[in-house]
Amino acid sequence: MGKLRHPMVKRIGLFGGSFDPVHHGHLIIACHALEELELDEVRLLPAAASPFKNNHAYAPAPLRLAMLQAAVQGERGLIVDDRELHRSPPSFTIDTVDELRGEFPDAEFLYLIGEDNVCGLPNWHRSTRLQEEVEFVVFRRGPQAALNHSLRIITKMVDISATEIRTRIAQGSSIRYLVPECVREIIFKENVYGGK
Repeated sequence: MGKLRHPMVKRIGLFGGSFDPVHHGHLIIACHALEELELDEVRLLPAAASPFKNNHAYAPAPLRLAMLQAAVQGERGLIVDDRELHRSPPSFTIDTVDELRGEFPDAEFLYLIGEDNVCGLPNWHRSTRLQEEVEFVVFRRGPQAALNHSLRIITKMVDISATEIRTRIAQGSSIRYLVPECVREIIFKENVYGGK
């Protein structure tokens, strides 16, 4: 169970990932977390490179950032925070949290992760310290069986993946309604994922 909210403490949601590309699943989860967790803001943190993925992002960082910025333009409470793109990869979450703690010393940080990442949390860089600094909140990516953990869960489940979107583009299939129209326009204008 989560902590009771102190009315004077800023509550900041953190949502990291490659966003390669950002899609409606990301945005629905971020907006739902904003409301359900009573957050003041959700910061979307595009990673330069994940320490757990050998492959690099399919789209270059400036394009991933442009798509993300276009997707959240005008959306109250959603902030694109590109600090990880300005550091040498890999992107360690604890480094980002330390920076944010310097900017918001009294804030509560809640970090959104997919349920498929829960088992790997002990392997995150400086995991013990990280879990002292943030409350991890889990969202479900699909209809897989729930894992046995004690972390708070947000109830919204969206079964859309960036891998699926890249595959559909490569096959020449439609991605309409999977991504915001502004993102779809950037993808095809820049020929990001090798569409036919």
